[in-house]
Amino acid sequence: MRGSVLVSPLPSVRPVPAVLAGGFRVSRARRTVLSVVLAAGLALTATACAEEKKPDPDKGTNGVGKLPAEEIENRARAAAEASDAVRLSGTLVGKGGTFKLNMRLKEDGGTGSVTSTENTFELLRVGDELFLKADAGFWTHEDGKGAPGGTAAPSPSRADAEAAGKLGDKYVKVPQGDPAYKEFRGFTEMDVLLDGLLGMGGELSKGERTRVGGVQTIKVQAADGAGGVLDVSLEGEPYPLRFARAGGKGVLTLAEWDADFELKPPDTSQIVDYGRQLPKSSD
Repeated sequence: MRGSVLVSPLPSVRPVPAVLAGGFRVSRARRTVLSVVLAAGLALTATACAEEKKPDPDKGTNGVGKLPAEEIENRARAAAEASDAVRLSGTLVGKGGTFKLNMRLKEDGGTGSVTSTENTFELLRVGDELFLKADAGFWTHEDGKGAPGGTAAPSPSRADAEAAGKLGDKYVKVPQGDPAYKEFRGFTEMDVLLDGLLGMGGELSKGERTRVGGVQTIKVQAADGAGGVLDVSLEGEPYPLRFARAGGKGVLTLAEWDADFELKPPDTSQIVDYGRQLPKSSD
């Protein structure tokens, strides 16, 4: 039609579905929920990792560290009693002075050395046969302390010096009837030494964990340490590995548990047998 204005029809507008219309809001809400869930999950994971990373002091041990102090001591004593051999070394302080021990012990004997402030002597016991080896000074009693009362110690007689010279560095068989036999034998008896030296007095408690000779240990202390402190192995058998005696009466190290060793009498050419009694410098 002339003169008429053609009006182009408007493009049809499709209605936006309600789901799409609110799609942006739904998507953002979903992402928010996911973020919260992920954050919570990460927090739990971090907590779990932190718990896993916390070291377990008993992991890889024999587990006795978890036990009460009394039970740890009982386990240590039981392990020691069941063992067939041990090396015992360290110091003992008593009325007779200070002694240094270095003894290998087992049921049927022992061997090693004992050092006092005056002398060093070696002991060897095979069954009931006991041998003592020392230098000439031991047999002449040359201790440098003098006689009682502060007077000078008498010099050994010529006969004593000659006898001592023959005994020096020889294995002298200690007669079982000699009063010294029981005293010297005590240094070679495993059960006697362990029972006498590892006694604790007072209420027991657990102490710190440490190492003895590279082995993990836990301390058991009596009367907060005043009654003795025992280091018990946390690896393998719960052996006692170190013992600090009550009252500062010495520290002992126990090693080579159940490690067998050979015991045999000395060669006959190295033995001096005095019969029923050891020689004395006063004879």
